[in-house]
Amino acid sequence: MSVTSRSVEPVAPATTLAELTTLRVGGAVDRLVTATTTDELVDAVREVDDADEPLLLVAGGSNLLVGDDPVPGTVVRVATSGIEVESDDRCGGANVRVAAGESWDGLVERAVAEGWAGIESLSGIPGSTGATPVQNVGAYGQEVSTTVAQVRVWDRMMQQVRTFANADCRFGYRSSHFKGTSRYVVLDVLFQLRVATLAEPVRYADLAKGLGVELGARVPLAAAREAVLEQRRRRGMVLDDADPDTWSAGSFFTNPVLDDAAFEALTRRVAERLGGDVAAPSYPATPGHVKTSAAWLIERAGFARGHGLPGPASLSTKHTLALTNRGSARAADVVALAREVRDGVHDAFGVTLEPEPVLVGVTL
Repeated sequence: MSVTSRSVEPVAPATTLAELTTLRVGGAVDRLVTATTTDELVDAVREVDDADEPLLLVAGGSNLLVGDDPVPGTVVRVATSGIEVESDDRCGGANVRVAAGESWDGLVERAVAEGWAGIESLSGIPGSTGATPVQNVGAYGQEVSTTVAQVRVWDRMMQQVRTFANADCRFGYRSSHFKGTSRYVVLDVLFQLRVATLAEPVRYADLAKGLGVELGARVPLAAAREAVLEQRRRRGMVLDDADPDTWSAGSFFTNPVLDDAAFEALTRRVAERLGGDVAAPSYPATPGHVKTSAAWLIERAGFARGHGLPGPASLSTKHTLALTNRGSARAADVVALAREVRDGVHDAFGVTLEPEPVLVGVTL
């Protein structure tokens, strides 16, 4: 990597992480560096590491909950761009390399327009492309892991660029080899998409209903994208400056994946609390495990949509999985609400919900 100039922005005292995250909370920033190219990104990270200073990477800011205290060290904003089509044919598919800082939904929009199938059900998800393999983003029956061919990263420990093939990424439910560690900085992602006019089969009842088709049907890519966007808008999951229900980090808790014994215990607790004719949702997971619904548990534990209003933090009025900033919340308010919901679900059902966003300077 060659050393290149980059934008180092002197940050006014009033500037905070709240301005860089979709939850709109977070402490003051001491130093902000904006990297617009891959070389700038690597150089910025190396400079911070060489100085042995704290580093926080921020791109879309849609999966971060940052504490109220000043953020030490340097914040590097990933604003890299570039979508390179390495191949595009019906036999081999479309191989598309995308810079980490590119808008994820912008990529999905282009994929639909170009006739590249495989990520259309991930429409409307905020944030950057580089964050998607870290979290193994998924929605409406699709996960990004099914289309990722390679992830190219800067390895801060080895001080070199490395390329991980799909099998080396260790993808799981909302997890990957890159999650939970600050060692790797995603530089770009190579996607392998099908060249097609029709989307993947519709797997969700609400989506099928909105499209007016049966489960398992296939519809044009553009129709699938618009139906997904409509579903997400109804749930407050498409960013809108005018709608506080979207001032969130999306789904705050992951759906619990329980071993068989734990799910049996949950079944007993549900029967005791709600009656023997009520059953917790169950979905296939890894062998010996069952996935259930965090939203279902939250609602049955007594937390309705809008719980916490008038705020400053509350559950969304459209979806119980989203913790929202009603306009004046601090990180401490969001954390207090998250603890209340987590502890309430545990008291009711014995299941501990795990947060999906990355927590910086706060703990639950």
